[in-house]
Amino acid sequence: MAQYSAVLDGVFIALADPTRRAVLRRLGRGPTSVGDLARDAPMTLPSFMKHVRVLESNGLIRTAKSGRVRICELNRERFALVEDWLAEQRRSWTDRTDRLERFVTNPKEEQ
Repeated sequence: MAQYSAVLDGVFIALADPTRRAVLRRLGRGPTSVGDLARDAPMTLPSFMKHVRVLESNGLIRTAKSGRVRICELNRERFALVEDWLAEQRRSWTDRTDRLERFVTNPKEEQ
């Protein structure tokens, strides 16, 4: 459980930054080079590479070097972790709001 929590924490940390979310959005259209991704970012290449490393170390993207070019690709399987967590939260909150609705709408039985 602690390992799952640490992995999930890392994914959410990676998703917290707007630059990294923009990279993920772009990679949703297909693989591309780091250079192409960096061209859209308002920062130096070394700063941008830190974002790439965070995404890669948390399993959200994969990179592979082809000659002098590093290609980035979205790791769609990692997003299942987030989807599962969100589904669990949704179930929990739905159950709570259902109980609250029953409490509010059903009159108490007289004792």
